[in-house]
Parts: sequence; structure tokens; C-alpha cells
Amino acid sequence: MTVDVLFPYYGDVDLMKLAVRSVLRQTHPDFRLLVVDDGYPDDSIPGWFASLDDARVSYQRNEQNLGANGNYRKCLTLVENDLVVVMGADDMMLPNYLHWLVDRAGRYPWANVFQPGVYVMDEHGAPSNTLVEQVKAHYRPDGQGVRLLSGERLAVSILRGDWLYFPSLGWRAETITRLGFREGYDVVQDMALVLDIAMSGGTLLVDDVAAFMYRRHSGSDSSWRALEGTRFAEERRYFQTIAREMDAKGWRHAARVARLHVSSRLHAATLAPKAAVKRNWKGVRNLTEHLVK
Repeated sequence: MTVDVLFPYYGDVDLMKLAVRSVLRQTHPDFRLLVVDDGYPDDSIPGWFASLDDARVSYQRNEQNLGANGNYRKCLTLVENDLVVVMGADDMMLPNYLHWLVDRAGRYPWANVFQPGVYVMDEHGAPSNTLVEQVKAHYRPDGQGVRLLSGERLAVSILRGDWLYFPSLGWRAETITRLGFREGYDVVQDMALVLDIAMSGGTLLVDDVAAFMYRRHSGSDSSWRALEGTRFAEERRYFQTIAREMDAKGWRHAARVARLHVSSRLHAATLAPKAAVKRNWKGVRNLTEHLVK
């Protein structure tokens, strides 16, 4: 089975090359790696991809920067096969990742999204266990082996604390292309898509088999947005929207969890002192506002 590996790219060139090579080292060799460069300012990139001389790899460069959400949505237009991965440009697949995805998709044909076990590394490739990782581990569903979540149970689980690692997720093409990414969201677009799948009757498979390496580093766009406080304005707007939609669906429990968004508030609380130390008073104001709204 051919897997479409979508690769929306903008960022560190060396880390991007590591990510690409991790795809090329897969034990399941039947894939299409579809790179969409959102105009990163390095003229050596097209030549590097050409030097790979691999028919499974295609590269294109946007004439205008589309931003994260726009580039993700463009990538979805390239899907041709039944399984899809939206690869992070600084993350790495373990060699067994695509084999794991194809195997689980075959064994569980009713599952729509697939979450493997994930190792987390820092910007230098060393193991990382930040507070974010500890929180994700706390909210990750209990049990061992394969677990399946759907409906309001899935929604509540994600809304309490988004324990997923989005770049590591595998997707049924029909599901991700039908629902797509909500416009106007650059930080919570991943969580929004999974919750849309939950509300449409889809199922998430969670597995303990380690197959992916996720990179956590302080220079990421989401980390900068967090300290500035701007990401929380987007989160708050989304939580208010999804709470109304879940109320309309009759999911009262999930709607209440969305309105409270406790883990999001606690995240802001942990960042406020860091913003104050850096004298980022705008960030302090935004983070404090998120605690009370």
C-alpha cells in the first residue's frame, strides 16, 4: 500500500534534511514524499532535493508564503492514496513508522486516525521531558497496546489536555481530505481536525509501539507564540467556538470541558513568570488575560 507523506516545509534546513532522510530509510518503501516549500529563503534547497534522485520524492515551492494553515491545506490537495501522514519538517520517523501505520490500518479498518508511541527530543536530538511532555503523559489514555477512542469520550480526552503529537499521526485520506483544516487557525489546527473527526463519528487508534521522534525546541513558532501569549487568544477563540458546536450536538460534558479549558489556562500560568523575567509585558498581559477568560 502506498502512503502519501505530506511535507509542508518552512524552517531549519539541516533539520529538514534529517527529517527527509528518516522517510527515505523506511522499511516500508512504498510511499510518495510530497514536499511543499512555503518559500523558505535558501536557494540551495531545490538542488538538494534534485540530488536525491528518488522518484518517490517530489518538491515544489510556493510563489507566495501561505502560512502554516494555508500550506497544510494546499498539501491536502496533493493526496492520491488511502493513507496520509502530515510530516513535521524537523521531526523524524523511526524506520518502522510506515510499516506500523499500514499494519494498523489493515487490522483496524474502522479507525480513521492513528497515534503511535513517540520519543521526544530537543533541538540537539537529546531526549526531552519538559513539563509539556509530562502533562501529555498524564492525559494520554490509560491501558496498554492498542486502544480505540471515539465520540464524546474522544472529544473530552483531547479537550482536557491535547496529548497527541500531530506530526506523528497517520490518517485515512478520505477522512482528512473531507474534513480538512479549519481556516483561521495556525496553532490549534491539529486539535481542531481531530475533534471534527470525533464529531463526525470517527475513531482514533492509540498504540504504544514507538515509531516516531518528535522535536521540541524553544525556537519553534508555537513556543514563541506561547510566550508572547498570542497562541492563547487563538486557543480561547477556538474553545468558545467548539463549545457552542458541541452543545448543539448534545455533548454537554465535552462542551463544559471546552469552556473551562483548564490545561490551557494552566499552561498560560506556567509561562507568565517566564514572560515577566524577559520583561515581555505584552506577553504577561495576554497570558494573565487567558487565565480569567
